Amino acid sequence: MEGRGVGNKYEKYREFSEMSFVSVNKTKQETEAAHSRPREDKWKWVERTIWTDRMLMALDNGVKGSKWYSLIDKVYKPTTLEQAWQNAKANKGAAGIDRVTIDKFSQNASKYLEEIATELNQGTFKPSQIRRTYIPKSNGNMRPLGIPTVKDRIVQGAIKKALEPIWEREFLDTSYGFRPERGAYGAVQEVSRHIAEGYTFVVDADIEGYFDNIPQDRLMQIVATRIADTRVLRLIEGFLTVGIIEEMKEWTPTKGTPQGGVLSPLLANIYLHPLDVLMKQRGYRMVRYADDFVILCKSEQEALKAKEEVQQWMTENGLKLHQGKTRICNCAIEGQGFDFLGFRFDRKYKFVRKSSREKLKEKIRAETKRTVGKRVNEVIKSLNKTLIGWFNYFKIAQGEIHRETDQFIRRRLRAILRKQEKRAGMGYTRNDCGRWPNEYFAKLGLFSLEAARAQWRIANQSR
Repeated sequence: MEGRGVGNKYEKYREFSEMSFVSVNKTKQETEAAHSRPREDKWKWVERTIWTDRMLMALDNGVKGSKWYSLIDKVYKPTTLEQAWQNAKANKGAAGIDRVTIDKFSQNASKYLEEIATELNQGTFKPSQIRRTYIPKSNGNMRPLGIPTVKDRIVQGAIKKALEPIWEREFLDTSYGFRPERGAYGAVQEVSRHIAEGYTFVVDADIEGYFDNIPQDRLMQIVATRIADTRVLRLIEGFLTVGIIEEMKEWTPTKGTPQGGVLSPLLANIYLHPLDVLMKQRGYRMVRYADDFVILCKSEQEALKAKEEVQQWMTENGLKLHQGKTRICNCAIEGQGFDFLGFRFDRKYKFVRKSSREKLKEKIRAETKRTVGKRVNEVIKSLNKTLIGWFNYFKIAQGEIHRETDQFIRRRLRAILRKQEKRAGMGYTRNDCGRWPNEYFAKLGLFSLEAARAQWRIANQSR
Protein backbone atom coordinates (compact mmCIF):
# COMPACT_ATOMS: atom_id res chain seq x y z
CA MET A 1 0.00 0.00 0.00
CA GLU A 2 1.06 3.59 -0.53
CA GLY A 3 3.54 4.97 1.98
CA ARG A 4 5.32 1.70 2.76
CA GLY A 5 8.37 2.29 0.55
CA VAL A 6 11.66 1.91 2.41
CA GLY A 7 13.14 4.92 0.66
CA ASN A 8 10.32 7.23 1.59
CA LYS A 9 11.43 10.32 3.55
CA TYR A 10 8.72 9.68 6.16
CA GLU A 11 10.28 6.36 7.08
CA LYS A 12 12.56 8.39 9.37
CA TYR A 13 9.53 8.96 11.59
CA ARG A 14 8.92 5.23 12.16
CA GLU A 15 11.34 5.02 15.08
CA PHE A 16 9.70 8.04 16.70
CA SER A 17 6.30 6.37 16.23
CA GLU A 18 7.39 3.20 18.02
CA MET A 19 9.02 5.10 20.89
CA SER A 20 6.14 7.52 21.48
CA PHE A 21 3.13 5.25 21.00
CA VAL A 22 2.49 4.84 24.72
CA SER A 23 3.16 8.50 25.52
CA VAL A 24 0.63 9.86 23.05
CA ASN A 25 -1.99 7.14 23.47
CA LYS A 26 -4.77 6.87 26.05
CA THR A 27 -4.68 4.29 28.78
CA LYS A 28 -6.40 0.99 28.10
CA GLN A 29 -9.14 1.83 30.63
CA GLU A 30 -9.87 5.20 29.01
CA THR A 31 -10.02 3.67 25.54
CA GLU A 32 -12.40 0.92 26.69
CA ALA A 33 -14.61 3.50 28.40
CA ALA A 34 -14.74 5.58 25.22
CA HIS A 35 -15.58 2.50 23.14
CA SER A 36 -18.45 1.64 25.48
CA ARG A 37 -20.39 4.70 24.28
CA PRO A 38 -22.76 4.13 21.36
CA ARG A 39 -20.90 4.75 18.10
CA GLU A 40 -23.72 6.82 16.61
CA ASP A 41 -23.45 9.22 19.56
CA LYS A 42 -19.68 9.33 19.84
CA TRP A 43 -19.04 9.94 16.16
CA LYS A 44 -22.19 11.83 15.17
CA TRP A 45 -20.10 14.85 14.08
CA VAL A 46 -17.86 13.05 11.56
CA GLU A 47 -18.18 13.44 7.80
CA ARG A 48 -20.03 10.22 6.99
CA THR A 49 -19.14 10.30 3.29
CA ILE A 50 -15.56 9.70 4.49
CA TRP A 51 -16.02 7.84 7.73
CA THR A 52 -18.26 4.91 6.89
CA ASP A 53 -19.45 2.42 9.51
CA ARG A 54 -16.63 0.10 8.47
CA MET A 55 -14.00 2.80 8.98
CA LEU A 56 -15.50 3.84 12.32
CA MET A 57 -15.40 0.24 13.46
CA ALA A 58 -11.71 0.11 12.51
CA LEU A 59 -11.19 3.39 14.35
CA ASP A 60 -12.83 2.00 17.49
CA ASN A 61 -11.01 -1.31 17.37
CA GLY A 62 -7.64 0.09 16.32
CA VAL A 63 -5.80 -0.48 13.05
CA LYS A 64 -2.66 -2.50 12.51
CA GLY A 65 0.38 -0.60 13.67
CA SER A 66 -1.89 2.27 14.77
CA LYS A 67 -1.33 3.91 11.37
CA TRP A 68 -3.76 4.90 8.65
CA TYR A 69 -2.92 4.40 4.98
CA SER A 70 -4.64 5.46 1.74
CA LEU A 71 -6.39 8.58 3.00
CA ILE A 72 -5.73 10.84 -0.01
CA ASP A 73 -8.71 9.41 -1.92
CA LYS A 74 -10.94 10.49 0.97
CA VAL A 75 -9.49 14.00 0.73
CA TYR A 76 -10.13 14.53 -3.00
CA LYS A 77 -13.53 12.81 -2.94
CA PRO A 78 -16.06 15.24 -4.51
CA THR A 79 -18.41 15.10 -1.52
CA THR A 80 -15.54 15.91 0.86
CA LEU A 81 -14.40 18.88 -1.19
CA GLU A 82 -17.98 20.12 -1.57
CA GLN A 83 -18.53 20.04 2.18
CA ALA A 84 -15.16 21.74 2.79
CA TRP A 85 -16.18 24.44 0.30
CA GLN A 86 -19.52 24.97 2.05
CA ASN A 87 -17.68 25.39 5.35
CA ALA A 88 -15.26 27.90 3.82
CA LYS A 89 -18.18 29.77 2.29
CA ALA A 90 -20.02 29.92 5.63
CA ASN A 91 -16.91 31.18 7.43
CA LYS A 92 -16.47 33.88 4.76
CA GLY A 93 -13.05 35.45 5.30
CA ALA A 94 -10.87 37.64 3.13
CA ALA A 95 -9.21 36.74 -0.16
CA GLY A 96 -5.74 35.24 -0.16
CA ILE A 97 -2.71 36.19 -2.20
CA ASP A 98 -4.54 35.41 -5.49
CA ARG A 99 -7.28 37.97 -4.61
CA VAL A 100 -10.01 35.40 -5.29
CA THR A 101 -12.87 36.14 -2.93
CA ILE A 102 -15.57 33.77 -1.71
CA ASP A 103 -18.05 35.46 -4.07
CA LYS A 104 -15.72 35.10 -7.06
CA PHE A 105 -15.06 31.42 -6.24
CA SER A 106 -18.83 30.85 -5.97
CA GLN A 107 -19.36 31.89 -9.58
CA ASN A 108 -17.42 28.84 -10.84
CA ALA A 109 -17.34 26.65 -7.73
CA SER A 110 -18.07 23.37 -9.55
CA LYS A 111 -15.27 23.96 -12.05
CA TYR A 112 -12.77 24.97 -9.34
CA LEU A 113 -13.63 21.97 -7.13
CA GLU A 114 -13.16 19.62 -10.08
CA GLU A 115 -9.75 21.17 -10.77
CA ILE A 116 -8.76 20.77 -7.10
CA ALA A 117 -9.84 17.10 -7.12
CA THR A 118 -7.82 16.43 -10.27
CA GLU A 119 -4.69 18.10 -8.89
CA LEU A 120 -4.95 16.19 -5.60
CA ASN A 121 -5.54 12.90 -7.43
CA GLN A 122 -2.58 13.44 -9.74
CA GLY A 123 -0.32 14.72 -6.97
CA THR A 124 0.21 18.11 -8.64
CA PHE A 125 -1.55 20.31 -6.09
CA LYS A 126 0.72 23.00 -4.62
CA PRO A 127 -0.31 25.36 -1.78
CA SER A 128 -0.21 29.07 -2.61
CA GLN A 129 1.67 31.63 -0.56
CA ILE A 130 -0.04 33.02 2.53
CA ARG A 131 -1.00 36.67 2.86
CA ARG A 132 -0.13 37.93 6.34
CA THR A 133 -2.09 40.62 8.11
CA TYR A 134 -2.59 41.63 11.74
CA ILE A 135 -5.64 41.88 13.98
CA PRO A 136 -5.82 43.73 17.32
CA LYS A 137 -5.75 41.77 20.59
CA SER A 138 -7.63 42.76 23.73
CA ASN A 139 -4.37 43.86 25.40
CA GLY A 140 -3.62 46.37 22.63
CA ASN A 141 -1.03 44.23 20.84
CA MET A 142 -1.44 42.85 17.33
CA ARG A 143 -1.89 39.17 16.47
CA PRO A 144 -0.42 37.91 13.16
CA LEU A 145 -2.99 36.23 10.94
CA GLY A 146 -2.15 34.17 7.86
CA ILE A 147 -4.80 34.21 5.13
CA PRO A 148 -4.64 31.23 2.74
CA THR A 149 -6.39 31.32 -0.63
CA VAL A 150 -9.97 30.02 -0.80
CA LYS A 151 -8.63 27.03 -2.73
CA ASP A 152 -6.15 26.21 0.04
CA ARG A 153 -8.78 26.66 2.73
CA ILE A 154 -10.91 24.06 0.97
CA VAL A 155 -8.06 21.54 0.73
CA GLN A 156 -7.09 22.10 4.37
CA GLY A 157 -10.72 21.61 5.35
CA ALA A 158 -10.88 18.35 3.41
CA ILE A 159 -7.68 17.08 5.09
CA LYS A 160 -9.08 18.01 8.47
CA LYS A 161 -12.27 16.04 7.81
CA ALA A 162 -10.20 12.98 6.97
CA LEU A 163 -7.75 13.28 9.90
CA GLU A 164 -9.73 14.73 12.78
CA PRO A 165 -11.49 11.50 13.93
CA ILE A 166 -8.14 9.69 14.06
CA TRP A 167 -6.81 12.22 16.53
CA GLU A 168 -10.06 12.67 18.42
CA ARG A 169 -9.71 9.03 19.41
CA GLU A 170 -6.39 10.01 21.06
CA PHE A 171 -7.18 13.38 22.61
CA LEU A 172 -7.98 13.62 26.33
CA ASP A 173 -11.06 15.16 27.91
CA THR A 174 -8.89 17.86 29.49
CA SER A 175 -8.47 19.51 26.07
CA TYR A 176 -11.35 21.76 24.95
CA GLY A 177 -10.15 24.11 22.21
CA PHE A 178 -11.23 23.75 18.57
CA ARG A 179 -12.65 20.27 19.01
CA PRO A 180 -16.03 18.81 17.96
CA GLU A 181 -18.72 18.88 20.62
CA ARG A 182 -16.43 20.79 23.00
CA GLY A 183 -15.71 24.44 23.74
CA ALA A 184 -14.62 27.17 26.12
CA TYR A 185 -17.78 26.93 28.23
CA GLY A 186 -16.99 23.33 29.17
CA ALA A 187 -13.41 24.28 30.05
CA VAL A 188 -14.63 27.04 32.37
CA GLN A 189 -17.02 24.64 34.10
CA GLU A 190 -14.26 22.07 34.63
CA VAL A 191 -12.00 24.72 36.17
CA SER A 192 -14.87 25.66 38.50
CA ARG A 193 -15.32 22.05 39.57
CA HIS A 194 -11.64 21.64 40.43
CA ILE A 195 -11.62 24.87 42.44
CA ALA A 196 -14.72 23.73 44.37
CA GLU A 197 -12.86 20.50 45.19
CA GLY A 198 -10.03 22.50 46.78
CA TYR A 199 -7.57 22.78 43.89
CA THR A 200 -7.02 26.50 44.39
CA PHE A 201 -3.26 26.78 43.74
CA VAL A 202 -3.07 27.48 40.04
CA VAL A 203 -0.30 27.46 37.47
CA ASP A 204 -1.57 30.14 35.09
CA ALA A 205 0.51 29.36 31.99
CA ASP A 206 1.21 31.25 28.79
CA ILE A 207 3.22 29.81 25.90
CA GLU A 208 5.31 32.45 24.18
CA GLY A 209 4.20 32.80 20.54
CA TYR A 210 2.92 29.23 20.40
CA PHE A 211 1.50 29.06 16.87
CA ASP A 212 4.56 30.81 15.43
CA ASN A 213 7.10 28.61 17.23
CA ILE A 214 5.89 25.01 16.91
CA PRO A 215 8.88 23.01 15.57
CA GLN A 216 7.64 21.81 12.20
CA ASP A 217 9.86 18.75 11.94
CA ARG A 218 8.77 17.38 15.31
CA LEU A 219 5.13 18.21 14.55
CA MET A 220 5.37 16.15 11.38
CA GLN A 221 6.94 13.33 13.37
CA ILE A 222 3.92 13.25 15.67
CA VAL A 223 1.45 13.42 12.78
CA ALA A 224 3.30 10.52 11.12
CA THR A 225 2.78 8.34 14.19
CA ARG A 226 -0.81 7.91 13.01
CA ILE A 227 -0.80 8.89 9.32
CA ALA A 228 1.21 6.81 6.84
CA ASP A 229 -0.21 8.17 3.58
CA THR A 230 2.78 10.07 2.21
CA ARG A 231 0.68 12.21 -0.13
CA VAL A 232 -1.33 13.52 2.79
CA LEU A 233 1.85 14.07 4.81
CA ARG A 234 3.40 16.02 1.93
CA LEU A 235 0.29 18.19 1.69
CA ILE A 236 0.43 19.02 5.39
CA GLU A 237 4.13 19.73 5.21
CA GLY A 238 3.50 21.92 2.18
CA PHE A 239 0.98 24.03 4.07
CA LEU A 240 3.45 24.43 6.95
CA THR A 241 6.37 25.53 4.80
CA VAL A 242 4.63 27.62 2.15
CA GLY A 243 5.95 31.17 1.75
CA ILE A 244 4.45 34.16 3.55
CA ILE A 245 3.84 37.55 1.95
CA GLU A 246 3.58 40.69 4.11
CA GLU A 247 3.40 43.93 2.13
CA MET A 248 6.77 44.03 0.32
CA LYS A 249 8.38 41.25 2.37
CA GLU A 250 8.45 37.55 1.56
CA TRP A 251 9.92 34.63 3.50
CA THR A 252 9.60 30.89 4.07
CA PRO A 253 8.81 29.89 7.67
CA THR A 254 11.03 27.32 9.33
CA LYS A 255 8.73 26.85 12.31
CA GLY A 256 5.15 27.41 13.34
CA THR A 257 1.72 26.82 11.83
CA PRO A 258 -0.03 29.97 10.57
CA GLN A 259 -2.97 31.26 12.57
CA GLY A 260 -5.80 31.55 10.11
CA GLY A 261 -5.26 28.19 8.42
CA VAL A 262 -8.09 25.66 8.72
CA LEU A 263 -5.64 22.92 9.72
CA SER A 264 -3.71 25.00 12.27
CA PRO A 265 -5.98 24.42 15.32
CA LEU A 266 -5.91 20.64 14.82
CA LEU A 267 -2.12 20.62 14.35
CA ALA A 268 -1.70 22.82 17.45
CA ASN A 269 -3.75 20.35 19.51
CA ILE A 270 -1.77 17.42 18.13
CA TYR A 271 1.51 18.99 19.23
CA LEU A 272 0.33 19.69 22.79
CA HIS A 273 -1.41 16.35 23.23
CA PRO A 274 1.70 14.66 24.71
CA LEU A 275 1.78 17.42 27.36
CA ASP A 276 -1.84 16.61 28.22
CA VAL A 277 -0.87 12.98 28.63
CA LEU A 278 2.18 13.80 30.78
CA MET A 279 0.17 16.02 33.13
CA LYS A 280 -2.51 13.35 33.51
CA GLN A 281 0.09 10.67 34.20
CA ARG A 282 1.60 12.91 36.89
CA GLY A 283 -1.82 13.31 38.50
CA TYR A 284 -2.28 17.04 37.80
CA ARG A 285 -5.63 18.69 37.06
CA MET A 286 -4.90 20.47 33.81
CA VAL A 287 -7.51 22.23 31.66
CA ARG A 288 -6.40 23.36 28.21
CA TYR A 289 -8.04 25.40 25.48
CA ALA A 290 -5.64 25.37 22.51
CA ASP A 291 -2.45 27.04 23.84
CA ASP A 292 -4.20 28.58 26.86
CA PHE A 293 -4.11 26.31 29.90
CA VAL A 294 -4.14 26.18 33.69
CA ILE A 295 -3.00 23.48 36.12
CA LEU A 296 -4.94 23.33 39.39
CA CYS A 297 -3.25 21.95 42.51
CA LYS A 298 -3.96 21.57 46.23
CA SER A 299 -0.72 23.09 47.47
CA GLU A 300 1.87 25.63 46.45
CA GLN A 301 4.56 22.94 46.45
CA GLU A 302 2.55 20.84 44.00
CA ALA A 303 2.00 23.88 41.77
CA LEU A 304 5.72 24.70 41.79
CA LYS A 305 6.54 21.13 40.79
CA ALA A 306 3.93 21.17 38.02
CA LYS A 307 5.31 24.42 36.64
CA GLU A 308 8.81 22.97 36.67
CA GLU A 309 7.69 19.86 34.78
CA VAL A 310 5.81 21.94 32.20
CA GLN A 311 8.87 24.16 31.76
CA GLN A 312 11.05 21.10 31.18
CA TRP A 313 8.60 19.69 28.62
CA MET A 314 8.52 23.02 26.79
CA THR A 315 12.32 23.17 26.63
CA GLU A 316 12.54 19.60 25.32
CA ASN A 317 9.94 20.34 22.67
CA GLY A 318 11.21 23.64 21.32
CA LEU A 319 8.79 25.95 23.13
CA LYS A 320 9.00 28.49 25.96
CA LEU A 321 6.71 29.62 28.73
CA HIS A 322 6.26 33.39 28.80
CA GLN A 323 8.04 34.25 32.05
CA GLY A 324 6.24 37.55 32.45
CA LYS A 325 2.79 35.99 32.09
CA THR A 326 3.22 32.55 33.64
CA ARG A 327 2.64 32.59 37.40
CA ILE A 328 1.38 30.65 40.39
CA CYS A 329 -1.51 32.00 42.44
CA ASN A 330 -3.90 30.93 45.19
CA CYS A 331 -7.32 31.91 43.86
CA ALA A 332 -8.91 31.25 47.27
CA ILE A 333 -7.37 34.52 48.47
CA GLU A 334 -9.08 37.73 47.39
CA GLY A 335 -7.08 39.59 44.77
CA GLN A 336 -4.92 36.60 43.83
CA GLY A 337 -7.20 35.20 41.17
CA PHE A 338 -6.45 34.43 37.53
CA ASP A 339 -8.02 35.07 34.12
CA PHE A 340 -9.06 32.21 31.87
CA LEU A 341 -11.22 32.24 28.74
CA GLY A 342 -12.92 35.55 29.45
CA PHE A 343 -13.54 34.92 33.17
CA ARG A 344 -11.83 36.12 36.31
CA PHE A 345 -11.59 33.37 38.95
CA ASP A 346 -11.27 34.94 42.40
CA ARG A 347 -12.26 33.62 45.87
CA LYS A 348 -14.02 30.63 44.30
CA TYR A 349 -16.20 33.00 42.27
CA LYS A 350 -16.36 33.60 38.53
CA PHE A 351 -16.56 37.17 37.31
CA VAL A 352 -16.50 38.52 33.77
CA ARG A 353 -12.93 39.52 33.00
CA LYS A 354 -12.39 43.28 32.69
CA SER A 355 -11.28 43.08 29.06
CA SER A 356 -14.36 40.97 28.25
CA ARG A 357 -16.62 43.59 29.84
CA GLU A 358 -14.97 46.35 27.82
CA LYS A 359 -15.23 44.35 24.61
CA LEU A 360 -18.97 43.96 25.11
CA LYS A 361 -19.36 47.67 25.83
CA GLU A 362 -17.47 48.51 22.64
CA LYS A 363 -19.90 46.40 20.62
CA ILE A 364 -22.88 48.03 22.34
CA ARG A 365 -21.50 51.52 21.71
CA ALA A 366 -20.97 50.70 18.03
CA GLU A 367 -24.60 49.59 17.65
CA THR A 368 -26.17 52.37 19.74
CA LYS A 369 -24.61 55.57 18.45
CA ARG A 370 -26.92 58.57 18.87
CA THR A 371 -26.60 59.19 15.14
CA VAL A 372 -27.42 55.59 14.21
CA GLY A 373 -30.26 56.69 11.92
CA LYS A 374 -32.49 53.68 12.69
CA ARG A 375 -35.68 53.16 14.61
CA VAL A 376 -35.06 52.03 18.17
CA ASN A 377 -36.83 48.71 17.57
CA GLU A 378 -34.42 48.04 14.68
CA VAL A 379 -31.45 48.87 16.89
CA ILE A 380 -32.82 46.52 19.53
CA LYS A 381 -33.25 43.69 17.03
CA SER A 382 -29.62 43.99 15.97
CA LEU A 383 -28.42 44.42 19.55
CA ASN A 384 -30.23 41.30 20.75
CA LYS A 385 -28.06 39.06 18.59
CA THR A 386 -24.97 40.28 20.42
CA LEU A 387 -26.60 40.11 23.86
CA ILE A 388 -28.01 36.59 23.49
CA GLY A 389 -24.69 35.17 22.33
CA TRP A 390 -22.83 36.93 25.14
CA PHE A 391 -25.34 35.75 27.76
CA ASN A 392 -25.17 32.11 26.67
CA TYR A 393 -21.48 32.13 27.54
CA PHE A 394 -21.37 34.46 30.55
CA LYS A 395 -24.61 33.46 32.26
CA ILE A 396 -22.60 31.62 34.92
CA ALA A 397 -20.69 34.80 35.84
CA GLN A 398 -21.30 36.33 39.25
CA GLY A 399 -21.47 39.95 40.31
CA GLU A 400 -23.60 42.80 39.02
CA ILE A 401 -22.45 42.65 35.40
CA HIS A 402 -25.83 41.61 33.98
CA ARG A 403 -27.82 44.33 35.74
CA GLU A 404 -25.20 47.02 35.10
CA THR A 405 -25.02 46.16 31.39
CA ASP A 406 -28.81 46.37 31.08
CA GLN A 407 -28.70 49.84 32.63
CA PHE A 408 -25.91 50.90 30.29
CA ILE A 409 -27.88 49.75 27.23
CA ARG A 410 -31.09 51.50 28.26
CA ARG A 411 -29.20 54.76 28.82
CA ARG A 412 -27.76 54.48 25.32
CA LEU A 413 -31.21 53.83 23.84
CA ARG A 414 -32.72 56.80 25.68
CA ALA A 415 -29.97 58.99 24.24
CA ILE A 416 -30.97 57.82 20.74
CA LEU A 417 -34.61 58.68 21.43
CA ARG A 418 -33.66 62.15 22.65
CA LYS A 419 -31.53 62.71 19.56
CA GLN A 420 -34.38 61.66 17.28
CA GLU A 421 -36.55 64.27 18.98
CA LYS A 422 -33.78 66.80 18.30
CA ARG A 423 -33.12 67.26 21.99
CA ALA A 424 -29.70 67.38 23.63
CA GLY A 425 -28.77 65.06 26.47
CA MET A 426 -27.51 61.51 27.07
CA GLY A 427 -30.61 59.90 28.61
CA TYR A 428 -29.48 60.12 32.23
CA THR A 429 -32.28 62.24 33.69
CA ARG A 430 -35.15 61.07 35.88
CA ASN A 431 -37.60 62.47 33.32
CA ASP A 432 -36.04 60.30 30.62
CA CYS A 433 -36.38 57.20 32.81
CA GLY A 434 -39.99 58.11 33.53
CA ARG A 435 -40.84 58.71 29.89
CA TRP A 436 -39.05 55.58 28.63
CA PRO A 437 -39.06 53.17 31.60
CA ASN A 438 -37.58 49.69 31.54
CA GLU A 439 -40.97 48.26 30.55
CA TYR A 440 -40.97 50.40 27.42
CA PHE A 441 -37.85 48.66 26.09
CA ALA A 442 -39.09 45.26 27.24
CA LYS A 443 -42.23 45.75 25.10
CA LEU A 444 -39.99 46.56 22.15
CA GLY A 445 -38.31 43.18 22.69
CA LEU A 446 -35.01 44.23 24.26
CA PHE A 447 -33.23 41.18 25.65
CA SER A 448 -32.58 41.69 29.36
CA LEU A 449 -29.42 40.05 30.69
CA GLU A 450 -30.60 40.41 34.29
CA ALA A 451 -34.01 38.85 33.63
CA ALA A 452 -32.50 36.03 31.56
CA ARG A 453 -30.01 35.22 34.30
CA ALA A 454 -32.74 35.18 36.95
CA GLN A 455 -34.73 32.71 34.84
CA TRP A 456 -31.62 30.60 34.23
CA ARG A 457 -30.85 30.45 37.96
CA ILE A 458 -34.39 29.33 38.80
CA ALA A 459 -34.28 26.63 36.12
CA ASN A 460 -30.82 25.54 37.26
CA GLN A 461 -31.84 25.29 40.92
CA SER A 462 -34.90 23.19 40.09
CA ARG A 463 -32.86 20.45 38.45
